[in-house]
Amino acid sequence: MLVVGLTGGIACGKSTVSRRLRDKYKLPIVDADKIARQVVEPGQNAYDQIVSYFKDKIPDLLLEDGHLNRAALGKWVFSHEEDLKALNGVTHPAIRHAMFREIGYYYLKGYRMCVLDVPLLFEGNLDSMCGVTITVVCKQEVQLERLLIRNPELSEEDAKNRLRSQMSMEEKMTRSDYTLQNDTTLVDLYEQIESVIKRIQPSKLRTILEYFPPFGVVSASSIIMSRLLMKKLQIKKTSRV
Repeated sequence: MLVVGLTGGIACGKSTVSRRLRDKYKLPIVDADKIARQVVEPGQNAYDQIVSYFKDKIPDLLLEDGHLNRAALGKWVFSHEEDLKALNGVTHPAIRHAMFREIGYYYLKGYRMCVLDVPLLFEGNLDSMCGVTITVVCKQEVQLERLLIRNPELSEEDAKNRLRSQMSMEEKMTRSDYTLQNDTTLVDLYEQIESVIKRIQPSKLRTILEYFPPFGVVSASSIIMSRLLMKKLQIKKTSRV
């Protein structure tokens, strides 16, 4: 099964692409945002750790029903870098574990492809388990405008803090196999998606072969090794610059 890593800058249209892949092409989506909400529900281990760490820093951390006040938590961590790292250190392992379970489920169901929809795909090194990576991008001024419309509770400075907290668009594009430019119309975006799907869709024969253990192990190993090698080459290139 081909695992397609889908990522993009905040408010660039990744969710629009994800819905299109699900509705038009019937691809199963492993949604990191959805999983991230589930692992911090009351009663979960990650929830307890977050409350313990942030309760003295964020007065309105909890809502009346006991759930996390995600808006207050997000506003705080995106302006406090060390606390953002602490939050990621709690949530990322729990999210990874849940994602691996879902991918395994779709593999056993016999799907030819599944989409790993992750905002921090490269930051979390999850691209190493993907056969193909796709990044959705747009111009920074468009990105900021969309973010302020989508989240009217944010000030412009809050919105800029969120943009600055993410990997640069240029680096995401460099590390991606395919880039979808989402500055114009939905029709144009859908045409780009169609073009990428035609290129990456595995043949039925390849899918069948991957369910034989020897071929499947070799295929998965080659993907992981190639991703790690590519990452090392990028680090060397960056250090020379």
